[in-house]
Amino acid sequence: MLVPGGTFYRSYDGVDNTDMSYPATVDDFYLDKYEITAGRFRTFVNAGVGTQANPPASGAGAHPQISGSGWDSAWNTNLPPDTASLKAYENCDPSYQTSTGTAGGNESIAQSCMTWYMAFAFCAWDGGRLPTEAEWNYAASGGSDQRYYPWSSPPTSTTIDDSYAVFCDNAAYNSGLCIVGNVGSKSPKGDGKWGHADLAGNLWEWTLDWYASQYPTPCDNCADLNAFPGSLIGRVVRGGSFQDGAPGLRSAYRYYGLTNVVGARCARTSL
Repeated sequence: MLVPGGTFYRSYDGVDNTDMSYPATVDDFYLDKYEITAGRFRTFVNAGVGTQANPPASGAGAHPQISGSGWDSAWNTNLPPDTASLKAYENCDPSYQTSTGTAGGNESIAQSCMTWYMAFAFCAWDGGRLPTEAEWNYAASGGSDQRYYPWSSPPTSTTIDDSYAVFCDNAAYNSGLCIVGNVGSKSPKGDGKWGHADLAGNLWEWTLDWYASQYPTPCDNCADLNAFPGSLIGRVVRGGSFQDGAPGLRSAYRYYGLTNVVGARCARTSL
């Protein structure tokens, strides 16, 4: 889905987050309507790619306006050694696993248990790239609308229930039903401004950036590509998951370094 470019304030929602210190501009880009599904990811795995034996080409998956944003061959060791190891990794934990070894009823469920490197490799293989944090935040906020949730209308509306997103509200928690769902299961009610599903809830989503307490500034198609030396903080995840309550699903909220409850969606500069 096309996301028309523009300028907005990162992590501003006009309600809980009112700091307008971090403007950012992004150009037009495309962002997949859905999170990567188990069916799509299985096709990737069965293609024999995304491993140390067959990693992305150096420079693959780059943002065309951000130097050094493509695949670094030094990252190859962060991928599973071979396809068998990749299949074993995606079966991370029975509590979180959504992968399917063969086609079946879980084809449209969001793919969990995905490291940042696996997500990057998938998007590069699929002809895309990981979105920058600014791009992801812009899409979820409805650009200059600065929406509290991706569906918020008016933008400062804090209305949320399980008809909008896959998340752990009180009813689901009490029933033991906080589980990951099929992508688009709350569409169109929970969709963002430009038609994207599950920008809030279902699974956290990887972005290109390293997490830092201060956003990079100025920001014109920017990304934070540098980790603090010795830092244990990882890459930015956005959007919240099926395990989170409503506060974690806000468009302004950011976190880092999860794995079991993280998936991704790919961005594309052109179609």
